[in-house]
Amino acid sequence: MRDITNELPPVIADYIAAQNQPDPIAFLDTFAPDALLNDAQREFLGHDAIRTWADKEVFGDNLKIEPQSAWEHSGGIVLHAKYEGDFDKTNLPDPLILTNYFCITQGKITQLIIVFNKTIWEPQTV
Repeated sequence: MRDITNELPPVIADYIAAQNQPDPIAFLDTFAPDALLNDAQREFLGHDAIRTWADKEVFGDNLKIEPQSAWEHSGGIVLHAKYEGDFDKTNLPDPLILTNYFCITQGKITQLIIVFNKTIWEPQTV
């Protein structure tokens, strides 16, 4: 496990920038055409489904994310990020930290799983 908080892979940095700007076209371009996204136990497969999800839940809610920590683990990337936006925050902690599990192939996101973990684990560095 390697701390990459200050050296995110370019596609993840682009994903965050496109989400925060907002730039829906650049956002979608970070995903492979057949990418799988799972958000809150809902699956979205491919560009069309991801675009529909993002239009409503990313760009529609003016969602902004701020990386808190990132780790390379077993070929994937684990990103803890603070989420803010115009969504219903009832019963959510402040700040809201979600864990993002990325798989990247040939410079594109092929899988992204977004999870609200009750406990955020931070590996100990040696």
